[in-house]
Order: sequence, then structure tokens, then C-alpha cells
Amino acid sequence: MTSRRARTLAIVTLAIVLPLGIVALVRAGGDDGGDRARPVAAPTATASPAPTDLTVIVPGRPGESATTRAAAEIRDTGSSPHNSMDVWFVRMMIPHHAQALTMAELAPERAADPDVRAIADRIRASQGPEMGFMRGWLQNRDLPVEVEGHDHGTMRGMQSPEAMNQLAAARGADFDRLFVRMMTAHHEGAIELATNLLTVGADQTLNEFANSVATEQTVEIGRMHELLAR
Repeated sequence: MTSRRARTLAIVTLAIVLPLGIVALVRAGGDDGGDRARPVAAPTATASPAPTDLTVIVPGRPGESATTRAAAEIRDTGSSPHNSMDVWFVRMMIPHHAQALTMAELAPERAADPDVRAIADRIRASQGPEMGFMRGWLQNRDLPVEVEGHDHGTMRGMQSPEAMNQLAAARGADFDRLFVRMMTAHHEGAIELATNLLTVGADQTLNEFANSVATEQTVEIGRMHELLAR
């Protein structure tokens, strides 16, 4: 009887102790090396950094300065309807603006009247970005800027090389008078180009731009007339 009870007790004890030992071994093995028993998380996909936004210069409305905007915010107008007169206007206005910028860049070191310098500053601030806009308009349509065989000097308002040299050589009050006279004629030519487009152009964006040019340069002519009257 005693022997049977001893064997029963030994079996029960083994049944209890053996699972505990197995659990202890599993835990000990899991802790060895720290991370071997831990599930490995799948790598988290890292979002690619967003490309740096390019910025473009947007001409302001009449009386307002140009602004910069992210390129992604500017709608591509390359497919908008346009006609040959739209293309002609842009190709003529780019060199027209370029000469106005050349004249305006002479003012800071030559003008005596601060109002003349202020007008020149506004011309540089507006017409530089406008040239960028017009070049972009052509580029969006895979159109060249240059017109082979065309003499831009024949456009209304364009100043002759002799007149440009005379302006560059002038200083003080002489520069002020010459600058106002030449820039007034130059603006009148630009206004004519712009108003002509308003009657024949097809591109709505260009029509708005031409209207802005005509309005702004008309205002500047009024300011220059006031300077001559003083």
C-alpha cells in the first residue's frame, strides 16, 4: 500500500513539475539575446519627401507689385486657345519691355529727381516679371521668342541706338527730362500694342495681361506729364 501511494505521489509530482520546467526553459530561451523571441515588426514605409516647390513670378494687377507663387498653384495654360495675333503680341512686347528696362536701369545713378527714380523703380519691378510671364507663355506652347528678319526698332515707341546712347550719357536734370520724354513715347507704343490685341486676341489670359499693361502704363504717362509740368 505504501509503495503504491509513493508511486502515485511521484507521478503527480512529475506531472506538475515537468510543465513548469518546460515553461521556464522557453522563457529562458526567449530572453537570451534580448530580441530573438520578440516578433519583428514589418518595416514602416517612409514617404518620399515632397519635391521642393518651384516658384514663379506672377505680374500684379495695375498699381500692384508682382508676387511669387508655387509652380504647382499655377495652372498650365499651354492648351488654351490662342491665335497668331496673340503670338505676335508676345514676341513684340518682350523686346519692347526689354528696352524699357534698359532705360529704367540707368536712372538710379543718373536721375536727380527722386520721382523719376521712383518711376524707374516701378518699371523695373513690373516689367521684369512681365517679361518672364511672356517668355513662359511662349515656352508652354513650344514657340520661339525671336522673329527672324524682324526689325524691332520699327515698333512705335522704340528708341533709336543714338537716343539710347544720349540717355546713357546724360546726368541730373538733363537725364530726367530726356528719360521722361523717351519713356512717355515708349509707353505710348506699348499701349498701342496692348489695345490692338484686345480687339483681335483669342487668349483670355493675354487679354487680361494686355489690359493691365495698357492701364498701368497710362497711369505712368500721367505721372510723367506731371513731372514735365513742374
